Amino acid sequence: MTDTVDTGESRAAGPSRRRGALLFLRDIVVIFLVALLVSFLVKTFLIRPFWIPSESMNDTLQVDDRIIVSLLTPTLVPVDRGEIVVFEDPGGWLPEPAAEPEESGIVGAIDWFLTFVGLAPEDDHGYLIKRVIGLPGDRVQCCNDFGQLTVNGVPLDEPYLHLDAEGQPASAQGFDVTVPEGHVWVMGDNRNHSGDSRAHIDAPGGGFVPMQSLVGRAILVSWPLERWAWLDDFESTFVGVEPQGAAELGPVSAEAVPAA
Repeated sequence: MTDTVDTGESRAAGPSRRRGALLFLRDIVVIFLVALLVSFLVKTFLIRPFWIPSESMNDTLQVDDRIIVSLLTPTLVPVDRGEIVVFEDPGGWLPEPAAEPEESGIVGAIDWFLTFVGLAPEDDHGYLIKRVIGLPGDRVQCCNDFGQLTVNGVPLDEPYLHLDAEGQPASAQGFDVTVPEGHVWVMGDNRNHSGDSRAHIDAPGGGFVPMQSLVGRAILVSWPLERWAWLDDFESTFVGVEPQGAAELGPVSAEAVPAA
């Protein structure tokens, strides 16, 4: 008769496997929490996703495009002419949003969670997106004899413009404005279908957007995939435009004039 010697390995194997599984689960949870923290910090300080609800920036941005916005502008990186910026409603630019029932249950929780960590764009009606045309001190006019905008007297060739018909001026509404300190003048690429600075020229703010209302600069179309592209600031459009200080230009003006 052969005796069986108990080495203890079979007894230790069960607890060891369970301990290994628990350590593995712990590592997964830690990695998940760290990923969430990183995602939240990125969303808070570096980039945020947004979606495009209107056609005011056609053809550069289409309805339902998803974009990535850099939060470094203008906090750390100065805003420049030609850049596309997202900004909070300065006041009265957007109608009051209709009350919509909020998602509840699991769907609502998932939607809130993805938005909170920055994996889904905020479905918020308080933001607008336009292209910066004038910086503080700039005199922006429309239009010259060739139907062009001018900034500080320099005519702009705007390849990003979407007009209803060839030969139309860069703006159906004429204007002559000087951008005050701490503000920008913004316009949509779909120039005749954009409620931009021109639409609010007679409002208390004169159509100018305060720098503190800027959320960031749009840098990338991230969705749909076939439209993935970096967003150009068209630096060449503004070559020759010399910066001017608001104080050097005297009193701020915001005057609508007949279109040329």
